Amino acid sequence: MTALDLYVSPLGRVEGDLDVRVTVEDGVVTSAWTEAAMFRGFEIILRGKDPQAGLVVCPRICGICGGSHLYKSAYALDTAWKTHMPNNATLVRNICQAAETLQSIPRYFYALFAIDLTNKNYAKSPLYAEAVRRFAPYVGTSYQPGVVLSGKPVEVYAIFGGQWPHSSFMVPGGVMCAPTLSDVTRSIAILEHWKDAWLEGQWLGCSVDRWLEIKTWEDMLAWVDENESQHNSDCGFFIRYCLDVGLDKYGQGVGNYLATGTYFDPVRYENPTIDGRNDALIGRSGIYAGGDWHQFDQAKVREDVTHSFYEGSRPLHPFEGETIPIDPEAGRGLGKYSWAKSPRYDIGGGLGNIPLEAGPLARRMAAGGPNALPHQDNDPLFPNLYNSIGPSVFVRQMARMHEAPKYYKWARQWLDDIDLKESFYTKPTEYAEGKGFGATEAARGALADWIVIEDSKIKNYQVVTPTAWNIGPRDGAEVLGPIEQALVGSPIVDVEDPVELGHVARSFDSCLVCTVHAYDGKTGKEMSKFVINGMV
Repeated sequence: MTALDLYVSPLGRVEGDLDVRVTVEDGVVTSAWTEAAMFRGFEIILRGKDPQAGLVVCPRICGICGGSHLYKSAYALDTAWKTHMPNNATLVRNICQAAETLQSIPRYFYALFAIDLTNKNYAKSPLYAEAVRRFAPYVGTSYQPGVVLSGKPVEVYAIFGGQWPHSSFMVPGGVMCAPTLSDVTRSIAILEHWKDAWLEGQWLGCSVDRWLEIKTWEDMLAWVDENESQHNSDCGFFIRYCLDVGLDKYGQGVGNYLATGTYFDPVRYENPTIDGRNDALIGRSGIYAGGDWHQFDQAKVREDVTHSFYEGSRPLHPFEGETIPIDPEAGRGLGKYSWAKSPRYDIGGGLGNIPLEAGPLARRMAAGGPNALPHQDNDPLFPNLYNSIGPSVFVRQMARMHEAPKYYKWARQWLDDIDLKESFYTKPTEYAEGKGFGATEAARGALADWIVIEDSKIKNYQVVTPTAWNIGPRDGAEVLGPIEQALVGSPIVDVEDPVELGHVARSFDSCLVCTVHAYDGKTGKEMSKFVINGMV
């Protein structure tokens, strides 16, 4: 195989820096290493600050999902301070969290993922010309309206939160807003326009309700050919094109999944607690591992730093977590290679701490688990896809798109449920001591905070992001992280243009921009460098 040094710039197309090194043998990736090249240190920034500092600092961790960071930071304090949450406050938090995710779905699909479908490596496909016509960046017939209309849902967020991104209007005990009837009606109109113009009009080619009738892989295939509108919709075309070019054949990953869940039933979470969280969720939490479902328990989360540029010799729960950076050059001598920690989950049964994939596919697997309560999402579609065709780049992407109609319907109902005559905030007691856990499902996956308060100050604060779950390096047992594992087995048709690596990494929507180095597995030579679709 010809030696080359690849710069796939960027794999993530979002922010930050991720250096991916892969070994290629006979046209297939045989090993991979993901290196987060940027030290962030928000846990260190928050240490010693007022407990509410996280409400200001955390939304600025990310410019794409700052609302998700605010949401889980607020709930971490709610549990630490034992607050009371008015029903309206829960509804508004749910609406804004959903609005941010609804914004992300088309923006991510068209601006970050679908443009790779126009890569010249697919020119032999009979559907290639249509893919270029629709998805070519800036000029594609679907690209421009998809990206432009993606901004509509966060207008709803701004109505309630005052701004987006970087709002801090969610506070312990509720939300700092007083919406009017005009605000609610305007929000409904915005969501309806987004649904009519993009979700049904462009993406589905049918009603939201018709799409949500799909329960199996066979149902989905039948839906594509049910009528011309669905067949030629962006969704129908995407399904047909992925199957034609083989995106259903690789990028499987670890096959084990974590969802911390999000969105609360207002009545069931009036007094937020860690123990009462799972049953109050609408978007369910859960673990799918080893072919079975398990209840999510935050006490079983660990962070391993064996191969991360931090001091430490054993996996720690985030309440006891440490963030003590070391010189990367010294760390490399110890076998460390990333600023990301390696989140793991103590699954029990002698299996120890295992890596878990976070993200839309993980949420969809949790939604198909047993024992759903009446108010909870209960959706068998993706467990069926998992068992029928297996996980892949295609299935991971479809999981994310499937959430657009689902979250739209939820948000519309929550807007109807707001009672403008009732309170949106209950002033809390600011306890000097306490521990809190707050989590949500950002567009990219499970996002959680753990806070320890002593003497009315933050003693410890740990943020575990979905990107950390997915791009974390090997752990102490030398087990690969989820993206590392997903890259293994990927075919490289053209070593001068390995678009397949981009598909895998971008199917996780990792919140990092990536540089890739490829090495020939037989000679050990690093290969030449180049750019694939270099746009941010």
